[in-house]
Amino acid sequence: MIRIAICDDMPDDLQNMTSLTDQFLAENGLDAELTEFSHPDALLTAIERDSFHLYILDIVMPMVSGLELGKEIRRLDSEAQIIYATTEPQFALQAYAASPINYLLKPVYRQQLFDTLKLAVSKADLSCDQTFTVKTSGSLRVIRMSDIVCCEYSSHAAIFTLTNGEQIFSRTFRENFSEYCSPVLSNRCFLQCHTSFVINMRRVERFAKDSFTLCGGRNVPIAAKRYPAVRDAYMDYLAARGKIR
Repeated sequence: MIRIAICDDMPDDLQNMTSLTDQFLAENGLDAELTEFSHPDALLTAIERDSFHLYILDIVMPMVSGLELGKEIRRLDSEAQIIYATTEPQFALQAYAASPINYLLKPVYRQQLFDTLKLAVSKADLSCDQTFTVKTSGSLRVIRMSDIVCCEYSSHAAIFTLTNGEQIFSRTFRENFSEYCSPVLSNRCFLQCHTSFVINMRRVERFAKDSFTLCGGRNVPIAAKRYPAVRDAYMDYLAARGKIR
């Protein structure tokens, strides 16, 4: 299921964009969850605990502009698709700091939006929407893979750090860490960069020879002997996502 967020402080524009997007989803038979936000602060609060595949953003909004909003979204998620829809053409160059898929001028016409949405949906990475079940000391937790920032091995248990900052501690297990994480590692978004660490490459902010910096500022080491393989795997991931040429 594709999750879409629309943020616009003008009620009529928000209603129009939502209506057109609903039409597109219905005509293309897409399973989607569409969420409206009338203030950028509300969207910023939402993305602290959840993520969306696609964002449709106005630019001129109170307190936080669509430009700032787009940069924050991009910081948290390198794979999210962003569409700007605005009355102001002069911000187009600045908007591309967030790597939007398109910059639409209002009034946004039906076919123009449909063509952009079709492209955005084709690029949306739904693979991380698989889930992983963690046996904790008192229950079972089902985690959406897109919410995992990294997983760390410690004292025969795994610690999952999520995008909202929560940490989930598994029960102890007997198999080695790679075996335990094999369902996660079968997902192309994930990479084991160290004997004790698996990262979600969607959540990488910076790549260096000795570490990854993940969203939230977490630094995860890269084992020296693994570096060539880790570098190649990460470059392949970026190339597949069209991030490098």
